[in-house]
Amino acid sequence: MTQPRLVILGSINVDLVLAGSPHLPSPGETVVGGRFSTHQGGKGGNQAVAAARALRGGPLDGRVWFVGAVGADSHGRAALSALDDEGIADEACLVRAEAATGVALIVVAADGRNQIAVAPGANEHLDPAAVATQVSRLLADGGVLLASLEVPLAAVEAGLQAAHDAGAVTILNPAPVPAGVSGQDLAARAQVITPNEVEVAALGGPGGLRARHPGLTVITTLGPAGARVDGPQAQATLPAHRVRAVDTTGAGDAFNGVLAAGLLEGRSLDEAAHRAVVAAGLSVTVTGAREGMPLRSAIEAALGV
Repeated sequence: MTQPRLVILGSINVDLVLAGSPHLPSPGETVVGGRFSTHQGGKGGNQAVAAARALRGGPLDGRVWFVGAVGADSHGRAALSALDDEGIADEACLVRAEAATGVALIVVAADGRNQIAVAPGANEHLDPAAVATQVSRLLADGGVLLASLEVPLAAVEAGLQAAHDAGAVTILNPAPVPAGVSGQDLAARAQVITPNEVEVAALGGPGGLRARHPGLTVITTLGPAGARVDGPQAQATLPAHRVRAVDTTGAGDAFNGVLAAGLLEGRSLDEAAHRAVVAAGLSVTVTGAREGMPLRSAIEAALGV
């Protein structure tokens, strides 16, 4: 019997990070201080790494595929190599000669807060038809699709529709919410949607989303307060473990990747979300979005498993 796959649809970037800034700069302000480093990133790439590490050593180890786009440049080659190193299949990632690989500029203050600016590059050239073809192929035997929005909305819609048609579980992380796009538009093709507090307000709140889509589960991430689950069968608040935050950059991506991994393993939504909250908490204790993605062993140790 063929094992199910987890397909991550989203962006992949190179992160240029200044960590330890005395504070986040205001408009027009120059802030001196901190340490510079280069990291692999992008919401899609980060979520794929989070999922792959959460599955590592388990029965579905190595079942993560990435669908996205990079440029035909050194950054793109490094990005694909980094996915390979994590055991993530990248043959469905497009290489676009007409664009550079995406770049994110990140400033992290000493208190863990961050500012991020992104030049999307090749991420903007992700073709909807190619996405639909790859998702249909990869999820022909079932599985889970996790999509986020640092790539064209049409590509995300095509991927969600293809996954739905294949009978896969569909998860949408609506980050960032595109201007002028309603929650009804975004949620129409998803079974689970995972906004943060700002995003869920922009989409009409959990009640508004679920009124239009009664079968939808809305999981709102609450930062250090954990997450809130609003679904057709249950409502619950999942508290976070208390940690010392060093860098919150990848917390949402850790949550989403581990949530998707848990659902791939056949866990209940509540159990998968609880593991995701724990993983997000662990992720903020390490500098660097991907560097903070916890291994399965660390998640289970924190859970006392």
